[in-house]
Amino acid sequence: MITNNDILRRIRYIFDFDDSKMIAIFGLADYPVTRKQISDWLKQDEDPAFQKCSDTQMAIFLNGLINDKRGKKEGSQPEPEKRLNNNIIFRKLKIALNLKAEDVLAIMALANLRMSKHELSSFFRSPKHRNYRACQDQILRNFLSGMQLKYRDTV
Repeated sequence: MITNNDILRRIRYIFDFDDSKMIAIFGLADYPVTRKQISDWLKQDEDPAFQKCSDTQMAIFLNGLINDKRGKKEGSQPEPEKRLNNNIIFRKLKIALNLKAEDVLAIMALANLRMSKHELSSFFRSPKHRNYRACQDQILRNFLSGMQLKYRDTV
């Protein structure tokens, strides 16, 4: 099971964000955090100081990442989701990095995962849509691995 803390650690590593940058990203979503909070979320699960990153906190971070990468929109910030799933996380990363379907497929291919545009689009549909598909941990993990290969080497 991929956790919010795992995703936070991987995004930090992929883009080589330091604590100040992490704090700034939360700030871009109008959510002040401390260096200690960041540190506790990034600790390994066995560490006594480890703190679980909630769905809402992860949604705030991803909203801040969108603001960081694409610029902050005027007016009030989007309300962070109370419950996250892999589909929402995947969509927010796609938005933050301004990726089109071809870009996402290319990133997946870097992680040796091939899929069609139709398969990919099923993850970004409304859950009520008949062609909606839940994004499994394996898909998100491969996307993060592909992101690492694409972005980490260029940082």
